[in-house]
Amino acid sequence: MSNKIKRLSMTDLSGSGRGKFIDELFLGLKEYGFVVLQDHSIRQSQLDQAYQLATAFFDLPLDIKMKYDSGQGGARGYTSFGRENAKGNPYSDLKEFWHVGQEVGIGSPYRNVYPANLWPAELPEFKTVFQQLFRDLETLGKTVLEALGEAMELEQDFFRNLVKEGNSICRILHYPSVAGLDTSNSMRAAAHADINLLTLLVGATDSGLELLDKDGNWMPVVSDETEIVLDTGDMMSRLTNELLPSTVHRVVNPMRQDTSRYSMPFFLHPHNGANLECLPQCSGDSGPKYPPITAGEFLDQRLKEIGLTTT
Repeated sequence: MSNKIKRLSMTDLSGSGRGKFIDELFLGLKEYGFVVLQDHSIRQSQLDQAYQLATAFFDLPLDIKMKYDSGQGGARGYTSFGRENAKGNPYSDLKEFWHVGQEVGIGSPYRNVYPANLWPAELPEFKTVFQQLFRDLETLGKTVLEALGEAMELEQDFFRNLVKEGNSICRILHYPSVAGLDTSNSMRAAAHADINLLTLLVGATDSGLELLDKDGNWMPVVSDETEIVLDTGDMMSRLTNELLPSTVHRVVNPMRQDTSRYSMPFFLHPHNGANLECLPQCSGDSGPKYPPITAGEFLDQRLKEIGLTTT
């Protein structure tokens, strides 16, 4: 286990250790793009139930699962095995997944922009459980964002406004057994960086997650079922001019070929109209490294690059 990735207790954020927590959070993400959160607010019984439902869904016959293929760039519902690839990699990842997305009110400008969620009729509890998990992970993500905003001396509501009605996604992932598959060119998740602001990964059912450190070495990211792995994505990297990097990571194939892996990353996104222009305090002497772009435009661009949409 690497001791370089910081492990932080969320209880310190509301106590006397708040200042140290914020400093360590910022430093940990600046150095590695990853930290591990302990003592968070997501109940283990809630996660256990979510994983039971995830297993039950992915165990369904393919023809039933395909009833829930959204056909919209994987934005909602089911995306079948082998459909997604890492940016710049022609070989598909060895995974299938389900997306639960943001739900907005009737008066929202994104009411007809964000697709409606799909729910499997075969699992009546699925909707309630994953709607609640989405809300709880979004709340935790917003709390972390506000702490980062404080570290960067941003206006108190900067990130809150950025992610209000954000186009966030809870991805329920299944990496099936690779026994009998050609794995010479493909792995469970090839090297990639996340698209969004922050990713919160609740304890996966198996190991395999690795990050690429600044020296070009692959480092295992180890966590248990009670912890959440937090990392920064490309949108945060653009905002901060790479001060908070979007670290490349991957999920390697297992030593035992007949094992499955499940995980549930929550991708915290801004709303589609949010401006991802470099923050003034991060521009440095040489200025911004990236031109202004909206979160929606950037997301569309990246979805094309990873093979989920062609339009």
